[in-house]
Amino acid sequence: MSIGGRRRLMGDYHINLFFSEEDGGYIADIPDLDSCSAFGETPEEALQEVQRAKAAWLEAARQNGKPIPQPKYRPLIYQTGG
Repeated sequence: MSIGGRRRLMGDYHINLFFSEEDGGYIADIPDLDSCSAFGETPEEALQEVQRAKAAWLEAARQNGKPIPQPKYRPLIYQTGG
């Protein structure tokens, strides 16, 4: 897979971003990648960290011969009936 193809695949995953009172910062997670999440004191920091976590997740899956899921998660607000 080319670098461009890898970027395109990586860019397709939905990222949830929310503030956690309990943690005192922002959490970003990628529902399609099991346990792929990150913390940041700002939304921008959490997004940067989850991008790093995603790259590491995908690389570890490739190195270990694990399947890489296609992006499927869509928040309910983007789902349409029919």
